[in-house]
Amino acid sequence: MTRPGRLATVVLLIGAAYCLLPVAWVVIAATKSSSDLFSTSTLVPGGALIDNIARLSGFRDGLFWQWVANTALYAGVGAALSAALSGITGYTLAKYTFPGRALVFNVLLAGILVPGVVLAVPQYLLLARLGLADTYLSVLLPSIVSPFGIYLARVYAAAAVPDSVLEVARTDGAGEFRIFLTVGLPMMVPGLVTVFLFQFVAIWNNFLLPYIMLGDDRTFPLTVGLVTMLKQGNAQPALYNLVITGALLSVLPLVALFLTLQRYWRIDLMTGAVKG
Repeated sequence: MTRPGRLATVVLLIGAAYCLLPVAWVVIAATKSSSDLFSTSTLVPGGALIDNIARLSGFRDGLFWQWVANTALYAGVGAALSAALSGITGYTLAKYTFPGRALVFNVLLAGILVPGVVLAVPQYLLLARLGLADTYLSVLLPSIVSPFGIYLARVYAAAAVPDSVLEVARTDGAGEFRIFLTVGLPMMVPGLVTVFLFQFVAIWNNFLLPYIMLGDDRTFPLTVGLVTMLKQGNAQPALYNLVITGALLSVLPLVALFLTLQRYWRIDLMTGAVKG
């Protein structure tokens, strides 16, 4: 291995350690009992993981699992609808010419640059005016529209869906919506899976929006629920173990999702290699 190659390897290993050490700490800390959490070595695992999970499951009659179900609902439905909307909008922007198309695309680019923190309060005021605050819809509706997802779908549709194929379908008499469903959509699947995954992770990890929108802890997602438990830990230190165990369990669905959906990227890369 050349010297630049060795240097690059060292940099990558340092970066991997920087990213993985906090995860390793959470995994080890989740195995410790309340008495061992701050009294034993950080790198020494314990044997209380099953007990911690049982205590977490029993916290306020299974409230943690209600938070898990809420988060799955917010992230799953929100990401699916966002991917569908992004696919239709991106395909339209990529394959059709109409007045104002450039303006719409530029507005989308501007929307990517606006932080979600800036929009949270206006969204709350708007949804409160409609009577939707403190409901599931108050978190779901803002999650459906993703400027970055639409931009990504537009770029992917322009590259992956040949105009010649669409013209052949039109020559055969197919309608535009049927062409999208039977020709454009299958070609866009890897890109839409990417949009779904990005949006799923963003909603799953979102804290500020549900924190502002929701008041009933039965509707909280994991992020807000675990923070409320952490605040209670000042008066009940035993809850720290439950928060850490909950943080570990909250990561597992994301890992499973990445491992499940990565095959779509692998298939797309193989297809590109064959075409090349």
